[in-house]
Amino acid sequence: MDTVSELARGAAGWLKRLWPLLVLLGVGGLIFAMGWHRYLTLEHLAANRELLRNFIEGNLLLSLAAFVALYAVTVALSLPGGAVLTIAGGFLFGWVLGGMTSVVAATLGATVVFVIAKSALSDVLQARAGPWLSRFRDGFHEDAFSYLLFLRLVPVFPFWLVNLAPGLLGVPFGTYVVTTFLGIIPGTFAFSLAGNGLDSVIAAQQAAHQSCLAKVGEGGQESCPQGLDPSALLTPELIAGLAALGVVSLIPVAVKWFRRRAA
Repeated sequence: MDTVSELARGAAGWLKRLWPLLVLLGVGGLIFAMGWHRYLTLEHLAANRELLRNFIEGNLLLSLAAFVALYAVTVALSLPGGAVLTIAGGFLFGWVLGGMTSVVAATLGATVVFVIAKSALSDVLQARAGPWLSRFRDGFHEDAFSYLLFLRLVPVFPFWLVNLAPGLLGVPFGTYVVTTFLGIIPGTFAFSLAGNGLDSVIAAQQAAHQSCLAKVGEGGQESCPQGLDPSALLTPELIAGLAALGVVSLIPVAVKWFRRRAA
């Protein structure tokens, strides 16, 4: 009986620890199963832009609150569509207001992932960490601000991974929130600016699509696909600019390393 009671208490403890993570996984799985994530595309934004703008004109605060909630949930559930929502923010609210709102919403969603990962799995990972992982974690802690700022500025790793890893490595909450907020500002406003000029892109795409259909004739939909890809906005110039900012964020780490070598 004692063994059964201990197992029951252990299972209850794990359930108490893991239930937020299980909820995230369950909701995310449901959204994928139902196909709702497919609505987070530029095509759906373009098709409904007049309806959305008319609603925003009469309900600005409600629209901003709904946008923040949708964006934060998308980030917290690690759904594809963050770039589309950032573009949509600039498209619907203007690049300044849309960019600011996207930064706040993305930071909120990323913070949810961090808190859940830290509370659910961080202690277990640290208790079972081997020597290599322990050294990596200690080195990461020493310059957490610079490393996290670099990871946010330079899109080398997926956004969801950078949200998750610091919580597992025991990064302080304040450091995580500040570096997330500051680090995503350049990329977010770049996409928001692109969204602000999306009308001209949509018009050009539609004109090219209609011209293709006119040449191909009826039944030419498959030969004349119409799509807007947010990844096309990641130009070499934008990536180079973000990489330069990332290198600047690592200067304190380099200076500390050279001082140690000199000592």
